[in-house]
Amino acid sequence: MALSALATLGALIAGTGTAGAAEAPAFRYDGDATRLAQGVQYREFSYDASHGQAHGHLLTVDLRDPRVSVDLLTPGAVAARAPVSRLADARGAVGGVNADFFNISETQHPGVDATGAADGPEIASGKQLKAAVPDGQRFGPSLPPGTTAEDVLGVGTDRTARLDRLTLSGTVHSPLGDLKLRGFNQYAIPVDGVGAYTPAWGTASRVRATCGTDTVRAAPCSDDTYEVTVRHDRVTGVAGSPGRGAIAAGSVVLVGREAGADALRKLEVGDKVSVSRRLLAARHSGYRFAVGGFPVLRGGSPLSGLDNGTAATRTSAGFGDGGRVLYLLALDGNAETGAGLTILELASLMSDIGASAAVNLDGGGSSTLVSRDPGASHVTVRNHPSGGAERAVPNAIGVFSRP
Repeated sequence: MALSALATLGALIAGTGTAGAAEAPAFRYDGDATRLAQGVQYREFSYDASHGQAHGHLLTVDLRDPRVSVDLLTPGAVAARAPVSRLADARGAVGGVNADFFNISETQHPGVDATGAADGPEIASGKQLKAAVPDGQRFGPSLPPGTTAEDVLGVGTDRTARLDRLTLSGTVHSPLGDLKLRGFNQYAIPVDGVGAYTPAWGTASRVRATCGTDTVRAAPCSDDTYEVTVRHDRVTGVAGSPGRGAIAAGSVVLVGREAGADALRKLEVGDKVSVSRRLLAARHSGYRFAVGGFPVLRGGSPLSGLDNGTAATRTSAGFGDGGRVLYLLALDGNAETGAGLTILELASLMSDIGASAAVNLDGGGSSTLVSRDPGASHVTVRNHPSGGAERAVPNAIGVFSRP
């Protein structure tokens, strides 16, 4: 998109923030837009909210431009973390924001390591990487009514952004019959379930997958577990508890708890076993990119039941113009640079910016927005993270633009 077209887009967006001639707008842009690359611009803004004036940073991405794309940025493994700036530079992105909430700590389970893996589904470059944990195992604020950990924001092969829901469908096929797969590279498996772990998981311990319950994240770890390693469709190893370390190419590790563990104990080394799994979309298919985040805005209106009491530093992603314009937003994260927003205020802000639909992403110390100035070799962190420095995160939304 030409610079003049970007300026026109910015002017149209800016016009949505007014509250009427007699009132000062709650939302306003601070200064002019900066064109980062073809179809991508960066702006700063202010928003007068219930807990004071919030200051934030916005990337506007024109998906109608064939030179522009977005993708999931990861550290190379599901159970790993890195700062957003490092993730963006590694892929040559012109901008990005942190994405999903994740397994950040394990204070309730002494001796168990946090995996760093995200709550929700992940699709990167068209490859399905993981499914969602049970709702009760999520990290992050309570879900609004009618939403689940399976909710995602994604961009399809048709270059259109959408809200959708990705549900795991999978089966363990064995001589003893078929067994339903209940997890895929997740840090938490449902009670009585079996989860599959591929090389994409990384080297982190799989013990955390058997801790908590479907409704209580802090519940004790299960003492009834079992693990089976399958390589090239043959059982090659069994163990009485989940292990750790890299999973070899061509292998899948099955971890079971309770009834799932009992089912896996019936398998023996040498048995022919195959595992099928995929993420099924509720509304569309053919996603090139998708990441977990709970919806806060649909059809231009905030969802009912959104929290309007707790203000915090927020990150959000949304889209307008029928899914052809993507908005990525992060707030400054301390009292000196701006107040926080409630989730309801975040939804209203995304609407003011021009989004018709949006999700809430990980906030607080994770909120980070980066962009790369024209001619620069590295991105710059544009917001002020709450902890004074970037937090390592499991994934981010990256923006790319070809010359």
